[in-house]
Formats: sequence, structure tokens, C-alpha cells
Amino acid sequence: MKKITTTDALAAFCAEAAKRPYVTVDTEFLRERTYYSKLCLVQLAYQDEAGADAVLVDPLVEDLSLEPLYALFRDPGVVKVFHAARQDLEIFFINAGVIPEPLFDTQVAAMVCGFGEQVGYETLVRKIAKSELDKSSRFTDWSRRPLTDAQAKYALADVTHLRDIYEQLSDRLNKSGRKKWVAEEMAVLKDPATYQTVPDDAWKRVKTRTTSGKFLSIVRELAKFREAYAQERNVPRNRVFKDDALVELASTKPQTEQDLSRSRLLLREARKGDIAQGIINSIKAGLAVKPEDMPKADTSRSKLQVNPALADMLRVLLKSKTDNEGVAQKLIASSADLDALAAGERDVAALKGWRREVFGEDALRLCDGQVGLAVKGQKVVTVPL
Repeated sequence: MKKITTTDALAAFCAEAAKRPYVTVDTEFLRERTYYSKLCLVQLAYQDEAGADAVLVDPLVEDLSLEPLYALFRDPGVVKVFHAARQDLEIFFINAGVIPEPLFDTQVAAMVCGFGEQVGYETLVRKIAKSELDKSSRFTDWSRRPLTDAQAKYALADVTHLRDIYEQLSDRLNKSGRKKWVAEEMAVLKDPATYQTVPDDAWKRVKTRTTSGKFLSIVRELAKFREAYAQERNVPRNRVFKDDALVELASTKPQTEQDLSRSRLLLREARKGDIAQGIINSIKAGLAVKPEDMPKADTSRSKLQVNPALADMLRVLLKSKTDNEGVAQKLIASSADLDALAAGERDVAALKGWRREVFGEDALRLCDGQVGLAVKGQKVVTVPL
């Protein structure tokens, strides 16, 4: 196995990879103790008629620059193949502001090709590459050096089997005419906004049962402080304080460090110093928000008048369509989307792009009473009314 520890060696490999139609990519990283992922290893592989090559790139080597890799990522003539790419792409975007293009995610492609919901890499290796993965190194510390032979073998397997998986899935997509389906799904992964967490919007991820504007104002300020603090110091947001503590603070509204000492859920380290002062300032800011500037919880779907019988029929229709097309159900519509359709909502993903073609058009006709469902042999079909 080849390990790359110099910029020149990486540049040479990337120059060869640029001559191929695609390159497979994976990473190993750590994130338990940091806000941003620490990149510990990059695995790359390509294959063509002349043979194959796979390498481990060590980004922890002090003098190694990843610029040749980023240049390859920007090369429009080489498809960059990942499996479940989101976390890998976030690392490259945060570290260098680059998102590989063109991009292919085998997990998304496998869902389009009928391999089920959020299909794992191990499953694809077994079903397509007809091989088994050694999982013994899955939960190791990838920042430690030197890497063991077992770690290196495990890491390389993540890109060597990926070549066979990509080629077979790509072939299936070409034959079925569904390549544009995957291309539509890649749009989210290629959008920089996917990897940017804005502190002002952090409150939207905090689950609360209260819709009071004043309460949500405090939640917003606390979440904003926590996100900014975590980003600036590169620590996990839960190390600052957890969501349950945030909700408790928004309810009890402590005004002093002595008040903070009475919290049941706040970490000891957060009851004094910069975090404590940030909490107190955030609560004061939240209490000072004017009524017209208070955030509002999204209750639009909670107020929907769902027709339960229609929702059930839509579920039957979705299962029928996905069984016939060999597509994962959740890729087309969630249970919440179906309830929204049954309540008259039309701004749902299932009515856009390729999803509308596969399911949405008939779903609308069913909602409008233009078609019904019937059993024909072993299949459920639509019948005009």
C-alpha cells in the first residue's frame, strides 16, 4: 500500500488521477472534542484499462499541502465519487472552501437504484463488490501515528471497493435513465449553505414545547451565544451547555452566577467565567427583545387538518410507486410530507423534480379525486374516476 506524505507525491498522484474518468474519495476524521472535524486521513483510488492505484494521504504531516487534491476536486473532467459524502464535503469546504465537482454519492445512487433507505457502505460492498469488510478498525483513533497495518487496510477498503460500486451503480443509472435523478440530489450536497452554521439561526434546531415569543427570544440568544462560542474556540456545542440545559435556562431566566449555581442541568464549568457571563448577557438580551422582533415557532404543519383516510391512501400509493420503480420510499416523501399533502399543502419536495414524475402527479390526482386505487394481480394501480 502507498502512503503519501509529501506535496510532490500527492501532486504526482493527482496528475495521474486527472487522466481518469473518476476518482474515489473517503476520509477519516475526529470530532468528539472539537466543533470542526479534524481531518486525519484521505483515501484516494482510481482505475482504468492500464491498472489501478490507491493511496493513503496523511494530512497531519506538517509540510504536506492538500492543494493538488483541491485542484483535482475542481477538475470538471473527473467525477469525484464518495459514499455518504456530507461529512467529508463539510471538511473540505470548511478547510479550503472547495466542494468537489462533478460529484457522485453512491449512497444516494443506491437509494435511487432500489437498495433501500440510507444504505450503508458495508451493504453495498457485500451486494455489489461481493466482498466483506474488516470492521475491527472502525472506531480507532485516526490521529495517532504510525497507523497500524489493520488501520491502513481498513481505510483503503473504503475507496477500493467503491470503484466497483460506482461503476455498477453508474451503469444501472445510465440504463434506467435516472442519472438526472441523482444529479438533482447532488444539488443540496454542492450548496455551500449546507455546511454553514449561522449562530443567528442555531435556535431553530433546539426542540421546545413552548411557542411563547419571549421564551423563544431567550432560546435564540442562548443558542446564538453557544454556537459562536463553540465555533470561536473549536469545541463541541454540547461542551458549552446541552440543549436540555438551554431550555432550562430559558425557563428559569437566571440573572446572576449565584442563580446559575441552582441549575440542575448546567455543566459545572458553565456556571462561572466566560460561559456564565455569556449566558447572563444572552438572557438579558432575550428579555429585552421587542414583541415585533420576537421569533415565531413554525406551527404551520401542526395546525394542518389532515384527512387520515387520504393520508393512508397516499402511503399505499407511495409504496406501490416505489416498489414498481425500485426506489427508496423516504427518498421521495416522508410521512410528514404525505400528511401535508393530505391536508392540502402543495409546497413539498414530492411535487418537485423527478419525484413529481414518479409519484407527485398521481398523488395530486388522488388528492383531487381524479383517480382511485385498485388491486390488479399483485400490484396496486390507479384507476380514473
